[in-house]
Amino acid sequence: MDIRQLRYFVTVAEEANFTRAAARLHLAQPGVSAQVRQLERELGHPLLDRSGRSVTLTEVGKAVLPYARAALGAVEAVRQIADEFTGLLRGSVTLGLVAGAAAAADEFDLAAVLAGFHEDHPQVEIALTENTSEWMLAALHRGELDIALIGLAEEDAPPRISLQVLVDEPLVAAVAPDDPLLAAIAPDDPSLTSPDRTSIPLAELRDRPLISLPRGTGLRGVLDRACAQAGFRPRIAFEAAAPMFLAQLAARGLGVAVVPALPDGAASAFGLRTLEITEPRLRGRVALAWRTDGSYSPAATVFLDLLRTGLTTAVSG
Repeated sequence: MDIRQLRYFVTVAEEANFTRAAARLHLAQPGVSAQVRQLERELGHPLLDRSGRSVTLTEVGKAVLPYARAALGAVEAVRQIADEFTGLLRGSVTLGLVAGAAAAADEFDLAAVLAGFHEDHPQVEIALTENTSEWMLAALHRGELDIALIGLAEEDAPPRISLQVLVDEPLVAAVAPDDPLLAAIAPDDPSLTSPDRTSIPLAELRDRPLISLPRGTGLRGVLDRACAQAGFRPRIAFEAAAPMFLAQLAARGLGVAVVPALPDGAASAFGLRTLEITEPRLRGRVALAWRTDGSYSPAATVFLDLLRTGLTTAVSG
């Protein structure tokens, strides 16, 4: 029995498939299969059930798996301790990005932070994934992500999660210049109009087609919760991950886009007018999120420290 066999076994168990496990290990599938069978012969028991469409653990395999993971963790810890004496950081870090965050260069240059970390620690592998905030919070709890950049739907931090808010800005209703919302203050009294209005009560969006981020994102959670408290369900006409694309849809007269306050010049570039949503005022917040239990590798710890300082500096600067 050797560490390589344990690593192959754990990977196959996680992927429930030899082909996917081999691809993840960057090896040929027959070699992975042969090594796992060798491990089973040495232990005298089958660890995997190969009879179904997917590979499953036998009872013995279920009992062995946590010890195999512990052995691999111990080996990685030995390597990390040795690396600390040479100043070399190894390992991997998984970072989740809320849909559309990768394009938010106006708020923070995440690519520059990643490039700087890679230059300083070339032996650390960084894995990026883009998904909804809801999915990423669950992945943080499961240990599938180390750190995530999420949109916040609630005022308070989720259980067992620490937050550092990077962006906190009002949500606006972006509309085409001929939209009636720009004129009507009181729909029941057409004489009360103002072409220069700068805000709109949330209730006025009750029957309007809205353009918003998808379900599971922080901004959409803020919108859905506020509408529910106001006694109506938002009429969502279009969903997209990128706020700028939502603005383009609104500019074409396809609905009212509910988006964070647009960068200077962006609204006029799209031919849009923006109205701050009030009664209640809604906020769009983006935050760095990580587990509070401190269960992080040295690589993830260093990377988190860099993000907490680098992104905050970029936003404030």
